[in-house]
Amino acid sequence: MDEALLIARLIFGLGIAAHGAQKLFGWFGGHGIAGTGGFMESMGYKPGKLFALGAGLGEFGGGVLLALGLLGPIGPALMVIVMLVAIFTVHISKGFFAPAGVEMPLLYIGSALALAFTGFGAFSLDAAFGLSVLPGARMTWTVFAAAVVLAILNLLARRRAPQPAP
Repeated sequence: MDEALLIARLIFGLGIAAHGAQKLFGWFGGHGIAGTGGFMESMGYKPGKLFALGAGLGEFGGGVLLALGLLGPIGPALMVIVMLVAIFTVHISKGFFAPAGVEMPLLYIGSALALAFTGFGAFSLDAAFGLSVLPGARMTWTVFAAAVVLAILNLLARRRAPQPAP
């Protein structure tokens, strides 16, 4: 079981961290803060660079924490914040299936929840250092409830351009 948890953490954690690296550093064909900031502004998130930084840090930081198995549910919760915002700003209007639909963000959310509640296993930094950050299902649910609230606040910060009358 510990080996399976390590493999799952590495695949999902490093996968989403790579998306964050695209936003933050322009790696892996990404556009960096400036390019991502422009995209964020086009969606109504102003200042775009600030929202790009937040999304990039949520993906990169959350993914790295998950891959390392560090700080319990905090990394997965960061991933959930970014994925919920992505679903409701970009993906929901495109249906379910990848590449543009909600399928991939939902898979990241499901994986984040599963790993946060299962625990990171023996091959994690939490286990190596004897850390017990926000232990138990109740605290994990509390962290994810806070993530949902933060995602909602992010969505409410969006300033959409007025739509022309038909």
